[in-house]
Amino acid sequence: MNDQLLWYTTRAAGAVSLVLLSAVVILGVLSALRFRAAGWPGFLTTGLHRNVALVTLVFLALHIVTAVVDPFTHLGWLAAIVPFSSYYRTFWLGLGTIAAELLVAIVLTSLVRGLIGHAAWRAIHWLTYASWPIGVVHGLGTGTDAFSAWFFALTCGCVAAVGFAVVYRLVAGPRDPLAEQRASFRSGVERKSEP
Repeated sequence: MNDQLLWYTTRAAGAVSLVLLSAVVILGVLSALRFRAAGWPGFLTTGLHRNVALVTLVFLALHIVTAVVDPFTHLGWLAAIVPFSSYYRTFWLGLGTIAAELLVAIVLTSLVRGLIGHAAWRAIHWLTYASWPIGVVHGLGTGTDAFSAWFFALTCGCVAAVGFAVVYRLVAGPRDPLAEQRASFRSGVERKSEP
């Protein structure tokens, strides 16, 4: 494979991974808030979240494989598995390795969710909120064109979108799907108990 093609593929797969991972975080927030809009069934947000996450993993794998086999960097597989073991941009690549490993942990625990229980799965799933900013910093520190106009605008757009979603989640608070039913039940019980 042409070295220049590998370089472009690595960059493109990294940029696409950033956009997709940002979408996964946003869809995860919407799923947690049990987002519903007119004409948008509730299960669609959860299904879309899961499917975009799987596509993200494909692009992330492409990003990692092309970076490892690129003869310019000579990273080797060890750098893709052991954080901070690369001689090339050690710190920034180490962050990328950590972000990728956090995502692998999320995927593996999602596959065995029934065995580990919902509480453990949920605790590990919160690692997405750590892997995303680590991945963003990795891209800004490692990318050869990280501060070019197009990539910087892309990164700022992703940061703004995820930031808005996270702030919205904090402001909206946790959603209890049965809260309305409980409130309705309590008000019905109170009306019956009145003399």
